Amino acid sequence: MGASVKELAQSLVGAKFTFEMPVRWGDLDALNHVNNTVYFRYMEEARMHCMAAAGIGTPGSDRSTVLAHTACDFLRPVSWPAMLLIDMRLLRVGRSSLEYEAQLYISGDDGGPCMRARNVIVGTHAGTGRASPWTAVELQNMAGVFTVKA
Repeated sequence: MGASVKELAQSLVGAKFTFEMPVRWGDLDALNHVNNTVYFRYMEEARMHCMAAAGIGTPGSDRSTVLAHTACDFLRPVSWPAMLLIDMRLLRVGRSSLEYEAQLYISGDDGGPCMRARNVIVGTHAGTGRASPWTAVELQNMAGVFTVKA
C-alpha cells in the first residue's frame, strides 16, 4: 500500500532543488552589480523550473501556483559575468502550500551565499484561483525533482 498524502508531504521536508543560470548584463545597476530587485526574478525562475519539472503549472494544467510570501536578505553583491546556483530547500509542506528557503551562490566561489530568502507558495486551481490541496501524484512528482541529502 502506498504512502498517504501526509506521509509524502512530510518526506519532502529538507529536500533540495538546485537551478543554474547566468547573470545577464541587463541585471546590473548603475553600481555595476546585480540590482536587488533582480534576485526576486532569479528565485521566480528557479521556482517555475522546479514546478514545471514536477508537472505543476504547465500549460493546459488545472494547477497553478502563486507566491504568497517572500522575504530576502542580501548578503553580498553579485557582478557580471557569473553563473548562479539557486538552491531551494523545503522547510514545510502544507495541505496546499510549500515553504522553502532559497539561497543564491556564485558557481565556483567559496564565499558562501549572496542571498538568503524564505518563500511560501500556494497551489491553486487554475480556473478558480482558489487554494487546492496537493495530490499524491503531485507530491510524488515533487519527490522526483527535489533531492534529499543523506
